[in-house]
Amino acid sequence: MVQDESIQAELGSLAKLLLGFAPYDGFFAMRMPGLSVYRASRPYKDMAHGLQKPSLCLVAQGAKSVFFGPDEVEYDTSRMLVVSVDVPVGARVTQASPEAPFISLKLELDPQKISELALRVFPHGLPQSPSERGIFVSPTEKDIVQAAIRLLGLLARPDDTELLAPLVVDEILIRLLRSPIGVRVAQIGKEESRVQRVSKAISWVRDNFDQPLDVERLALLVNMSSSSFHQHFKSVTSMSPLQYQKVLRLQEARRLILTRMLDAGSASRQVGYLSNSQFSREYRRYFGHAPTRDLVLIREGARAPQVDEN
Repeated sequence: MVQDESIQAELGSLAKLLLGFAPYDGFFAMRMPGLSVYRASRPYKDMAHGLQKPSLCLVAQGAKSVFFGPDEVEYDTSRMLVVSVDVPVGARVTQASPEAPFISLKLELDPQKISELALRVFPHGLPQSPSERGIFVSPTEKDIVQAAIRLLGLLARPDDTELLAPLVVDEILIRLLRSPIGVRVAQIGKEESRVQRVSKAISWVRDNFDQPLDVERLALLVNMSSSSFHQHFKSVTSMSPLQYQKVLRLQEARRLILTRMLDAGSASRQVGYLSNSQFSREYRRYFGHAPTRDLVLIREGARAPQVDEN
């Protein structure tokens, strides 16, 4: 997508500011809760995996791909990424270099705040959303980039951070709600919307991923029939409930292997697998290699790809 020169200049200014908060590669939490920066100086050879929370991701430089279920979403300086529910994803930086590193700003989306602001943006009621998909992109909005620049300027002054930064965050959210994807964003905060009900089910699965999954009981929990629940869950996450649980289990098992140096059998049991052979097969299918490969990397002191945050 071709951008006009004015927004390119704004993105250049945003990139310079973000690089000041991220002096080297990695994830950096900002002074303001829910705000973070991610930097990478080279494209990923291996995919990083993790749970992506509801958020707005704004790329100031470079490009990235996110994979969830069978789907892939690409985003860069021309496209903002929005995540509306907790989704386990794989991610790969596709455009970056030491001279021009990938750099992005992530703002977590609070459902209650979205709900409050949506009432002001849509005073006559929320139109029907054209899609339930939990991850989507939209053309980068110049006004949002400018607001992000002002927000970063406020973070350098502690008194302004406390008093004024929340107002700029509200501005970013209002502009997001008024954008072409605003109705979809508003679903995050709408009580009893299908997205919110799926989000409630996701919270249960996330908190109990090591337990057997009873889809019928989960559907009752969110006041849906089993068939309707399965349909809407897959529409939002691109995965069935059982597939979603499996990905959570595999990601947690890998985290245990990488951070606690657990053997594959111990990690698989902790996340709820009863069969070591099934765990190894599914691990290899999802990550592209056996769990023993990650243990070898750790023992050799190599850095295995970690979950990134943007």
